[in-house]
Amino acid sequence: MHQPDAIVAIVDDDSSVREGLGSLLRSAGWKVETFASAEEFLARRFVVEPSCVVLDLQLPELSGLDLQTRMAQINVEIPIVFITGHGSIPDSVQAIKAGAIEFLTKPFDEQQLFKAVTEAMERDREARKHRTEFQHLKERYESLTPREQEVLRQVVSGLLNKQIAVELEIAEITVKVHRGRVMQKMHAGSVADLVRMAEKLGIHSPENS
Repeated sequence: MHQPDAIVAIVDDDSSVREGLGSLLRSAGWKVETFASAEEFLARRFVVEPSCVVLDLQLPELSGLDLQTRMAQINVEIPIVFITGHGSIPDSVQAIKAGAIEFLTKPFDEQQLFKAVTEAMERDREARKHRTEFQHLKERYESLTPREQEVLRQVVSGLLNKQIAVELEIAEITVKVHRGRVMQKMHAGSVADLVRMAEKLGIHSPENS
C-alpha cells in the first residue's frame, strides 16, 4: 500500500481527529497534509502528485459540501472522501452526486478508510493521466498549420484526397503532402487513429461544424 508520491489532505477542525487520521494514514505509507478549515485548505499550493482529500462534513464557516462546490468552481479536481459524525442521507446523496468517492460515518474502521483513500488515489492518477494525454494531443494539433488543420477535418470526414483537393481548391499532390504531415505531427498510425484523436479534441468534420 506504500505510495510515496501520493498525498492525502485531511481537512477537519478537530485537532485530535487530524492527528489520529494523519498517524493512521502515514502508517499505511501515505504522505499527509492537515488543515483546520476549508479556507486553510484553499490557500494551499496545489500539488502535481496524485492526491485526495479526507474532508469533514461539518466545518466552521465553509462546510465540507461548500468546499466541494468551491473546488469545482475553481477547477481543483481532487477526489474527496467525506467523513462525518452525524451526516444525513440528503447530505451523503448530495456529496456523492457531486463526485465524492465515499461518505464515511464515524466511527468507521481503518480498512474502510484505506479502501476509500486507495480508490480516490487511483481515480486521481487516471484523471491526471487523461488530462496529460489530452494536453499533449492538443499541443500536437496546435502545431499544425491552418491548412493542415483544414486537411485533418476533411480527412476525418471520410473524404478521399481527390475530393479534398476539390473542396479546398488545391492540387491532389498538395493534399497528399499536407495529409502526410498531419499524420506525422499527430503521431497517427492510421486514419482511424486520426478520427479518434479528432473526437477527443472535439473537432468535427466540416459538414457537422
